[in-house]
Amino acid sequence: MPAPFTTRPELAGTFGMVASTHWLASAAGMSILERGGNAFDAAVAAGFVLQVVEPHLNGPGGEMPAVVYCAREHKVQVVCGQGVAPAAASIEAVRRLGLDMIPGTGLLAPCVPGAFGGWLLLLERFGTKTLREVLEPALGYAEGGWPVVPRIADTIAGIEATFRELWQESVEVWLGHGVPAPGSVFKSTRLASTYARILREAEAAGGDREAQIEAARRAWYEGFVAEAIERFVDGQGFLRAADLAAWRATLEDSVSADYQRYTVHKPGPWSQGPVFLQQLSLLDSAGLRIADVPTAEFVHQVVEAAKLAFADREAWYGDPAFEEIPLQGLLADGYTEQRRRLLGEQASLELRPGSPDGRPPRIPWATAAPVASEAGVGDPTIGTCHVDVADREGNLVSCTPSGGWLQSSPAVPGLGFALGTRAQIFNLDPGHPNALQPGKRPRTTLSPSLAFRDGEPWLAFGTPGADQQDQWSLNLFVMLAASEMNLQQAIDAPMWHTNHFPRSFYPHESAPGSLLVEERIGPGAIAELGRRGHRVEVMGPWTQGRLSAAGRDPRRGLLLAAANPRGMQGYAVGR
Repeated sequence: MPAPFTTRPELAGTFGMVASTHWLASAAGMSILERGGNAFDAAVAAGFVLQVVEPHLNGPGGEMPAVVYCAREHKVQVVCGQGVAPAAASIEAVRRLGLDMIPGTGLLAPCVPGAFGGWLLLLERFGTKTLREVLEPALGYAEGGWPVVPRIADTIAGIEATFRELWQESVEVWLGHGVPAPGSVFKSTRLASTYARILREAEAAGGDREAQIEAARRAWYEGFVAEAIERFVDGQGFLRAADLAAWRATLEDSVSADYQRYTVHKPGPWSQGPVFLQQLSLLDSAGLRIADVPTAEFVHQVVEAAKLAFADREAWYGDPAFEEIPLQGLLADGYTEQRRRLLGEQASLELRPGSPDGRPPRIPWATAAPVASEAGVGDPTIGTCHVDVADREGNLVSCTPSGGWLQSSPAVPGLGFALGTRAQIFNLDPGHPNALQPGKRPRTTLSPSLAFRDGEPWLAFGTPGADQQDQWSLNLFVMLAASEMNLQQAIDAPMWHTNHFPRSFYPHESAPGSLLVEERIGPGAIAELGRRGHRVEVMGPWTQGRLSAAGRDPRRGLLLAAANPRGMQGYAVGR
């Protein structure tokens, strides 16, 4: 591994760079860096703020994976803040309810809420600040108020009838003064009380930083938070306090693959992260080059590789603690070469998983055929956040918090937040790698990314977007590798994705051959993609992706960051 990033004279006054999907989170992370914290401290502070100011995109009841590079240890690791299925959740238990899929909303779909434990592990293991220091920005916004962005107002308005009819606690949390208006200042008083009590119980453990973090973890997973969750869910779902007490966030090795001068690190097959690596392997010999706007040929090759990689995801990915996942075979050169032969000049309309170990692949969803469906209130395509941090010590952090959306599950009485619904990703097909089992992680879509260039730590990057995460972030990466674009230019470039394969989320529909492109790609490219057989849907000029990135340029001794202009909400800041 490379040596730590040495601070050069031009960086003497530099603290670091923070990029995220919300300006207040970026500012909170930057404030921690300016007060002597490192990238890990900054990411945790930003993450807690996101739970307050983007409650339609993530919350304390959700989950959080991160890929981190620690310069002190010269090592890349993955923080797994993805909770597991409750002990009472089984295929038989769900089928006894007359269901053939886990619903996308309500109290049958929560896993153990892993985000809080993930943030605490990141802070304890790699950070330097106290829990109070990293939690105070979020607590301040929750108590004092934060500005409502238009998407939050629209989300609450869209679910208001369900709140009033079925979810009374959510009425009290979100509709105390009616649907909040865009730009209005909203106070998250119940969540503020939860945070404040966590801090009191943490600091009652004494002055030791690690002891306080562990006391906070116990208060959440073995104390008043777990007890409140059990009282609420009992009789309506599977989750119990014992499930929370039995779970802890973990550190794991990353999975990586090389692409030209780059090495990309991802979470393992309990996420969809390896599809990024499979796509890179398929594209490695393609000789992709562009100047600025992606060409039809460029988009075609990337999309066709995505179809093959995501087909393998459907057949083979799952929690490796429970299943033997043929990941080595999926990334092997021989298998990649076999799959590469399937890439043709015309768009494929088939779902074509491979057989890396000789076993026949299994696609679990009856809806793997075309299904027209309106996204429900629990649709996570827009329900995720992202944070990237780089500091002058050479540390890099990429985090993708999600779940616990205000619109997908009723607020837990007294706590001020909703539970996640990630268990809807499980299938009920016994023997499939992603079949529901007690204590198992659902094959999450959350997929942060970290890349090396020329053997040096280079870039933390990612995006919200459910199944689009490892398409939009892949598009960004290959455009950077195939052109002279800078980071901001690549984020600003026209984006695209396909819904060719079954969606991860209820009701798991697919749209074979689909290709959604921003209109800025141009009429010529759009026409050519249609001629090649893609079922092209032209989207608005700035509609695809919420990418952000932060990193370093070792050659010049500089830090860099960029954020997405779409939605006018993401910001990259540095000093």
